[in-house]
This record gives sequence, C-alpha cells and structure tokens, in this order.
Amino acid sequence: MVIKNYQFYYSFMGNPEKPLIIFLHGFMGNIDEFDEAIKLLSDEFSYLTIDLPGHGKTQVLAGDDYYTMTNTAHALINLLDELKIAKCFLVGYSMGGRLALYLTLNFPERFYKVVLESASPGLPTEAERLERIKLDTQIGRKVIRSFEKNDFAAFLSNWYEQPIFACIKNHPEYDRMVESRLQNNPQELDKSLRFMGTGYQPSLWEKLKDNTIPILLLVGQYDKKFISINAEMAKRCEFAQMKIIDDAGHNIHFENTLAFVENIKYFLSAAS
Repeated sequence: MVIKNYQFYYSFMGNPEKPLIIFLHGFMGNIDEFDEAIKLLSDEFSYLTIDLPGHGKTQVLAGDDYYTMTNTAHALINLLDELKIAKCFLVGYSMGGRLALYLTLNFPERFYKVVLESASPGLPTEAERLERIKLDTQIGRKVIRSFEKNDFAAFLSNWYEQPIFACIKNHPEYDRMVESRLQNNPQELDKSLRFMGTGYQPSLWEKLKDNTIPILLLVGQYDKKFISINAEMAKRCEFAQMKIIDDAGHNIHFENTLAFVENIKYFLSAAS
C-alpha cells in the first residue's frame, strides 16, 4: 500500500473479531520475523506485520529523511488510518522496539498495551549520539562492502558474535534465520542503520516519566547490556514492568519462543 512517501509491504491476517497485535521487527529482519510466535498466538489474536523502511519489500519513495524514526512513525500511523485500525496492541523488537516506544510516547491514544523486546529509549547525550552515528556509519559501510564482495553471509556471522546475542549461533534454526536476513538489500539496510539507528533517533529518556500506557519490557537472561538499560527504564516509567526471560540473549522471540509468547499472552490479557 502506498502511504505518501512509502510503499508498505505488510500482512494483515487472522480473525478481525479478535484483538489485533502489530509486530515491528528488528534491524535486518522482515515481515516474517515473528512467524513462530504468531503461530502460537493466532488462536487468540489477529496480527499485522510490516516490512519497515530499508527492509524486505517496503520501498521509500522519497529522500533519505524518510528512513528516520519520526517520519516512519507518522507513516505507520497513516497506514493504521488507511486500514481503519483505531487502537491495538503493539510489540516491537530491538530497532522495532525503539520505534514502538516512540509510537507509544507520541501517539498513546492508538495503543492499549505495548511489549518492548530488547529495546531502549536511545542515547541520553549528544556526545553519545554522535559517537554512535560514527559507529553505525562504519557498520553500514561494512554491510555494503560485504555485499559487493558477495560475502554478506560472513558479515552476518560476525554480527551474531556480539555478546548481546549470547549463543544464538547454536540455535537449530540459526541457518534459516540467516537465510531470511540475506533477502534484504544491503544498500537499504545501510540507510536504515544510519537514519533510524540509535544515534540518529531522538532520545526518549525524558519522556518516559509522562507515559501512561502499560508497557512490558522483555530482556534476555544473557543480555546484560539491555537488562541494565531496561531496569533504568522501569525505574523511570511508572507504567512499565520488566521481565527477564531465561535461556535467551537479545533475540528472545527466536531463542525462547514459548516464554516470549506466554509473557505476551499474560500481559495483554491481564486487567490494567
């Protein structure tokens, strides 16, 4: 569907009489990111999955500024309007979690409850943001070079060596996940990383105290960096609660799908 400067690729499935969950994938993910979790949720919920700008089959039809979090968020709200979705649940992972938090804080009237998986409010200081922009620019160049050398798979292998991902490479479905990542366009990934990366996005730390939407913060047992970030988020946000998921690093929905689904079901079904 064309929404002003975007052509969004999405899947809107399930019984429209059931509560709707929107799923927002992470960096290098796509519309299939949450498939295994959705299979376990489909009896109770309908769902909308979307290829975010720079990923999958979604196309940005204007300049690079339309890869930013602010413009992407407004475009997603316009998409919801076109689909006649007034209010729903929201689940976001990593980059998609940062976007989900931005949507929650800026369009609270559109969401009942929100689940943020391994997400953050961005970086609090300008110095930190500038340093991260430099790092993300370097990573983006590596993505493009690896593609030019026909070695994108090697880049992915190195990417998943990061401590936050723990033992994800030992997962029996790891190769399938990598194959899905390889379907992305590296030039588009570079734009997403540079313009919706943690350094480029506006810091949301100060706005957490104003939030009134119930938020569940999910972090993996082995993801020490995001346990620390999310503990501080829960401290600053009265309506947020944090849950540490066993046997998982950063990518909880992939590493421990059952626990991920059970926590979503309980949180979304519980009375506020």
